[in-house]
Amino acid sequence: MTDSQRLKCHGIIHAATAAAAAIGGGLAQIPYSDALPIMGAQITMIISLGAVFGIPVSKMAAKAIVEGFAAAASGRLATQWLGWIPIAGNILNASTAAAITEGIGWQAAKQFDKEAQQKVKPSSL
Repeated sequence: MTDSQRLKCHGIIHAATAAAAAIGGGLAQIPYSDALPIMGAQITMIISLGAVFGIPVSKMAAKAIVEGFAAAASGRLATQWLGWIPIAGNILNASTAAAITEGIGWQAAKQFDKEAQQKVKPSSL
């Protein structure tokens, strides 16, 4: 990953992470109400990361979204019972949404970089 790509990834991932944290924290007292808006932020992040590496997003995005949703669901189940508690629930929900989104973003960036590197290598035939 070049320095320029890394810088762009930081901006994209941190913007999506901030959005996910705000959504998760703001909707903590309404169970599962944040799932679709957070997923929207994550989908936008994946598409933007693909563009940084010049990778067609359809195949990669589908994989990342499925993995992200599974990770989000498991993290959400662990914290859902505290979400209704004012302040503590908001902080926990925001932190969980941010951590999951950040992890999905960097994993996707790493995968896009790997894919881009494979496209550059000459064929061994």
